[in-house]
Amino acid sequence: MPERKQIEFALQGGGAHGAYTWGVLDRVLEDGRIDVAAISGTSAGAMNAVALADGLTRGGRDGAREALERFWRAVSDAAIFSPVRRGLLDVLLGRWSLDASPGYIAMDLLSRVASPYDLNPLDVNPLRDVVSAQIDFDRVNGCGTAKVFVTATNVRTGLPRVFRQGEITIDSVMASACLPTLFKAVEIDGEAYWDGGFSGNPVLFPLVDESDCRDLVIVQINPIRRDALPVSAADILNRMNEITFNSSLIKELRAITLLRQLIDAEGLERERYRDMRLHRIGGEGLEHLSVSSKLNAEWEFLCHLRQLGRAAADRWLAENFDALCVRSTFDPAALFAHTVRDPGDAEPPTAPDARMARPRAPRRGSAA
Repeated sequence: MPERKQIEFALQGGGAHGAYTWGVLDRVLEDGRIDVAAISGTSAGAMNAVALADGLTRGGRDGAREALERFWRAVSDAAIFSPVRRGLLDVLLGRWSLDASPGYIAMDLLSRVASPYDLNPLDVNPLRDVVSAQIDFDRVNGCGTAKVFVTATNVRTGLPRVFRQGEITIDSVMASACLPTLFKAVEIDGEAYWDGGFSGNPVLFPLVDESDCRDLVIVQINPIRRDALPVSAADILNRMNEITFNSSLIKELRAITLLRQLIDAEGLERERYRDMRLHRIGGEGLEHLSVSSKLNAEWEFLCHLRQLGRAAADRWLAENFDALCVRSTFDPAALFAHTVRDPGDAEPPTAPDARMARPRAPRRGSAA
C-alpha cells in the first residue's frame, strides 16, 4: 500500500485562470496518495472547492475529477455565444488575451462610467445558472471527507465573511465571485457582499484554526512579483489587479511569519503550540497572461490552463511529496526579506524547511 498523507488547500480566485487550479487538483487527485482534509476558496477558487466537495461526496477522488471537468466544460459552453471573445488579431497572433476584443473593450469602457445597477438592472449572470446546474449544495454541505470554506467581502464593513458547511449556497458562492463593476452586490441575510478577493484571496485562518491537518497548500494564480515595470495602460491595470488581490494573502502570511518569530524570540513552550507546514504551488506559466484573459472561457484556453496546473502539480509532487507531514517547503519569510524591519525584530528565517507554528485557538466567528 502506498503511503497516504493529508493536506488542506487554499485556492485563490482569478476568473478563468481558476482552470489552472482545476489542473492542480486533478493531478493531486489522480496521484492517489493524498487525501484532501479541508479547502478554503475564493471566487473561482470557491467554485473549484464546491465542485471538488460535490464530487468527493458523489464518487470519491474519481468523482471529484469528473465534477471539476464537468464544471469547467459547462463554463465554456455557457460562453460560446458571448460577445466577450478573442478578437481576430489575438487569434492570429496566438494570444489568449481579450485586449483586442471589441466586446471586451466595450464592456471595460462601460464598466468605468456606468454602474451594473444601471447597465444590468435584472442582474443577469450566466455563471449563476452554470453553478446551480452543476453543483449539488446538499452534497457540498454534507461532505464528510473535506471541510469547505467560502469567502466573500462584506461591502459595508470591508471584512471577509467565511461561509462554512451548513451555510454554503449558490448565493454564497456567487457572492464570493461578485465583481462589483459587472454585477450587483449579492444580498445574504440583509448584508451585501462582493468578491472575496478584496478581503481574503484566499483566507487561511479557517484552515489554521478549524482543521487538524497541518499541511496547508496554497494554490496561487496571481503573481506576487513581476520584474518588468508596467508602462502600458493595460499592464498598469493588470498589475494593480494583482496587487489588490494578493494583499490579503500577503498580510496573513506576514502574520504567520511574525508569530513564528515571536515564538522563537520568547522561547515559548513548544507543547503549547501546533506546527503548521506551509506549501505553495505558485502559478508557473501564468505570468505572461493579461488581466483580460481572466474572462476568456474558450475551452481550448481552459484546457491549456489545466495542463499548466497539472504540470506544476506534477513537479511539486515529485519534489515535495516526501516533505509532507515532515516540514514546510514554502517559507513566507522569503517574501518579506527586502521589507523594512524594526531593528529589534528577530532575524527572519530563510531555510525552506522552517516550520510554521500556530497557537491552539478557539473557533473564530464568521468574520475576520
